Amino acid sequence: MAEGKPVLYVIACGGRPAGDLAAFVERLQADGWTVCVIATPSATKFIDAERLSALTGYPVRHDYKRPEEPDVLPPADAMAVVPATFNTTNKWAQGISDTLALGLLTEPSVSACRSPSPGPTTPSRNIPPSPTAWPGLRNGAYG
Repeated sequence: MAEGKPVLYVIACGGRPAGDLAAFVERLQADGWTVCVIATPSATKFIDAERLSALTGYPVRHDYKRPEEPDVLPPADAMAVVPATFNTTNKWAQGISDTLALGLLTEPSVSACRSPSPGPTTPSRNIPPSPTAWPGLRNGAYG
């Protein structure tokens, strides 16, 4: 927790709904969350990182830091993958960790609750992950 508030990592994937994250972050903050945004490399094309950093007070992370660099984000209490793209959802379900965002989702030492969503204003009606991916996500095998 940061400043007595729970910390939510919003993991942004590369999809058009990522452009709506600023309003989503504002709603989360109004509900009492400290919000940090972590973007996949593809998400950086859709988000306004400068605005999100100004809203959250934290840099938008999209790559791993060097080992000697300090952590700039508080530890997460929960993570929301918004928008959860088909690509990221399937990589997460298979335990693939080729980006900072996926590394945080699949890292067993992170005890935060994790939840995928197709977008900050979209009902959960997106294309589901492949059938072989569902068992791993449903059973919590990958975070």
